[in-house]
Amino acid sequence: MKEGYIKQEDRKKILLLTDDIRVHSGVAQIGREMVINTSHRYNWVQMAGAVKHPDKGKVFDHSQAINEAAKITDSSVKLYPVDGYGDPDILREIIKLENPDAIFLITDPRYFIWLFQIENEIRQNIPIAYLNIWDDLPAPQYNEEFYESCDALFGISKQTKLINEIVLGDKAEHKIIRYIPHGLNNNIFKPIESTKEVTEFKKLLTRNRDKDFILLFNSRNIRRKSIPDALVAWKLFIDKLTPEEKEKCLFVLHTELSSDHGTDLGAVIEYLFGEDDQSVVVSTNKLDTYQMNLLYNCADGVILLSAAEGWGLSLTEALLTGTPIIANVTGGMQDQMRFVDENGEWYSNNINVPSNHKGTYKQHGEWALPVYPQALSLVGSPVTPYIWDDRCKAEDAAERIFELYSMGSEKRKEIGKKGMEWALSNEAGFTSEKMSQRIIEGMDTLFSTWTPRSKFVFYKDTDYTPRVLRHKLEY
Repeated sequence: MKEGYIKQEDRKKILLLTDDIRVHSGVAQIGREMVINTSHRYNWVQMAGAVKHPDKGKVFDHSQAINEAAKITDSSVKLYPVDGYGDPDILREIIKLENPDAIFLITDPRYFIWLFQIENEIRQNIPIAYLNIWDDLPAPQYNEEFYESCDALFGISKQTKLINEIVLGDKAEHKIIRYIPHGLNNNIFKPIESTKEVTEFKKLLTRNRDKDFILLFNSRNIRRKSIPDALVAWKLFIDKLTPEEKEKCLFVLHTELSSDHGTDLGAVIEYLFGEDDQSVVVSTNKLDTYQMNLLYNCADGVILLSAAEGWGLSLTEALLTGTPIIANVTGGMQDQMRFVDENGEWYSNNINVPSNHKGTYKQHGEWALPVYPQALSLVGSPVTPYIWDDRCKAEDAAERIFELYSMGSEKRKEIGKKGMEWALSNEAGFTSEKMSQRIIEGMDTLFSTWTPRSKFVFYKDTDYTPRVLRHKLEY
């Protein structure tokens, strides 16, 4: 029996709003791991979202699948597929049918504006918890109503936790605000002892070409991932090599070849490398989790140069497989590089140094090869008026690639192992079990302390706080 087990009839029921936990998005992956690892403690109902859900209007009992994954016999998990993330009418109907004890949100707050608009109705009876993320500073005061509409805010990066606190100001005292980083299943993402399995997969990946150094990019083809910058960095790197050395190197991009949200990578590759170059491969085939683990085990390093990145799950997957990482110092990626502050502690974003993207701290985990952004451009849109775009230089990234290449295979394995040991440790806890235990602690605190929202709140016209910058721009 799992520690903390509660009988099904005695458990609290939580209504989860996020991507359908049966699909393969990063958010769905986190939701699925959370449900699996807390199913002995809570009963779950999900408004299972997808863009145009083919199962919309149906209801699925997903308990047996969760039982098998969680190794229990009495989980209770029910899915209500919906288009998008639902709407007020669907939510009200599910609440009436299921009578949940809490609502739990995951993903960008803009998808839940409709829910925040009726929070005064919902929170009179049900608390709202939000596993939330924000990519970068300045602290988004335009999110204030969103954060204020929740009873518990679980920040998946240290920067997000700080942002929740800054944006809410004095109101933060009345919220549960905790750091709960993403965690993945370390029984899936792990080093593979069998060299035969990796060798056979590597042959398919390299098309039977002999490669000594493989760099991997694994993420979506969208603008903020800065894939063309990574390709320029690779070009600058291989131009330093002899023809014989270049033949032994391969950059694998596991992503879409072309995307309206990103670019035509085929055109970029042809332009930078020419038609006959064989140092870049775009892997577009869908891979299951077993094959994804093989892919990471083939790699000598993983690169992610995103100009904005809330967390960066491919870095977590790399760490759990013992693979070194090259990453832009921004958002949640800096958490995974374990920067060390002036007190010798793992750096936590604070009001004086709200981000390390300016390189205030240089000491970091051996497994990380950081690329510090050289240009912070304030960009925005009508719904997100301002946010830093942290752009690193391709030349700097090329130097990190060359550094990783030059240290040799044994050193790469050594530092990768240190990254894995830290990711598994209680300090980092980037596993699904540790993430879920932190969620249990946060939700149990919420259940034991929550006070229903009053029907009305009266404000004076002097209660308004101007939305001005609340932290340093230079630090």
